[in-house]
Amino acid sequence: MVFDHQWSKIFLSGTGLVLLIMVIGGCGDQGPDSPEEEERFSRQQRIAAEVDSVLKDQYQLWYPRVIDQEHGGFLSRFTYDWRPEGAQDKFIVTQARHVWSTSKMAHHNEPHRDFEKYGKHGFQFMREVMWDREHGGFFEMVTRKGKVITGEDGQIRKRLYGNAFAIYGLAAYYRVSEDKEALRLAQETFHWLERGAYDRKHGGYFNSLTREGRPYDEDFPKDYNSSIHMLEALAELHLVWPDSLLQNRLYEMFRIVRDTIVTDKGYMNLYFREDWSPVTYKDSSRSLQEEHQATDHITFGHDIETAFLLLEAAHSLGFDADSTLKKAKKMVDHTIDHAWDEKEGGIYDYGYYFQGDDSLTVTQTSKEWWSQVEALHSLLIMADYFAGDPRNYAGNFVRQWQYIKKYMLDHEHGGWYRGGIDENPEERTSPKATIWKGNYHTIRGLLRSRELLEKMSQNRHPIK
Repeated sequence: MVFDHQWSKIFLSGTGLVLLIMVIGGCGDQGPDSPEEEERFSRQQRIAAEVDSVLKDQYQLWYPRVIDQEHGGFLSRFTYDWRPEGAQDKFIVTQARHVWSTSKMAHHNEPHRDFEKYGKHGFQFMREVMWDREHGGFFEMVTRKGKVITGEDGQIRKRLYGNAFAIYGLAAYYRVSEDKEALRLAQETFHWLERGAYDRKHGGYFNSLTREGRPYDEDFPKDYNSSIHMLEALAELHLVWPDSLLQNRLYEMFRIVRDTIVTDKGYMNLYFREDWSPVTYKDSSRSLQEEHQATDHITFGHDIETAFLLLEAAHSLGFDADSTLKKAKKMVDHTIDHAWDEKEGGIYDYGYYFQGDDSLTVTQTSKEWWSQVEALHSLLIMADYFAGDPRNYAGNFVRQWQYIKKYMLDHEHGGWYRGGIDENPEERTSPKATIWKGNYHTIRGLLRSRELLEKMSQNRHPIK
């Protein structure tokens, strides 16, 4: 994983570590050996311990609870108090994310080596059940027993999005297991997408695919979400397979996301035509803008997540982070400036620049669990690079962690609410797991934040 080595160099080199320690502990002019300095380090270590505790809560709640010992793969749906419910259909995205999560926990030397075994369990289900042996590519959805679920028209659909996560999970599992079959399947998925989903005329990939892997004729065949996750999948695969064609596609997706999908203001357009022209109503009437909110809005969580995905892709390509840092900072800044709840903390979901208004309007005030945890990592990155920035990234990191503890964590049953209970108290009884609510975002954000905070604790005197 990109974060394992290079970010340790980046984060241990800047003045951001000092700033974050000062924010956590309070400012002062005392020397490094003063009682006040000791207290600052102690408080910083306590936050690291809290993050570690929540991370352990994550893997103890999910594993082996979600392991389907009878039919393979991972169970998909659990109630608010962690009881399995429903048909337990299996989605390639969820299955692959579990493979990624368990592989990363094994790679980070968690005390339970069972995680590599769990990753193998998921990999075998992906290979034996979800991979289409006749036409290639991964099926979108199967029943618990492994029967392929078709669309309403009876056709089998596949997507770039799901196959991208398959590559992501397989590459992570190969890294920890060195199982060449996992790497081979990741490579085969990449080549399957290359043959059908890749656009040789305009670049990038189509998302909606036939069973054979050919794109559907759609008005808006390309989108931000499948593209950013294809970017992270290619970056992960490139770490274990430095293939020249793969590197070319990674570079192309990097440029498409950074320079086409992300706007000059620091947010992403969502849907695109074949030639990558955006589907946007920014110059239309307010009524038309409101009518098309489903396809044209600002998704703050994806913006702050994409900031660090771009930096990771740049590193995987061997680029200096400075070449992309300006755009990543702009994305984090736009989110802080427009989506941050100054009263309670946390990041709102959606917003829009309506015609005739002087400022952005938040149109969806829910605070999704994944947005809150992904923000932690991006805020820490910015705290290191831009220690003196007036947006005070380090202070916002601390406030974001406080918000998560107060409104996102279920202290009675364990796990994360789907949305912040300050805005949506009914989330207390929403499912803890669904095909769309797994643990990939929380495991990733907590692992990376914990690693950064631990290194900060060890480096007690980074700058005098």
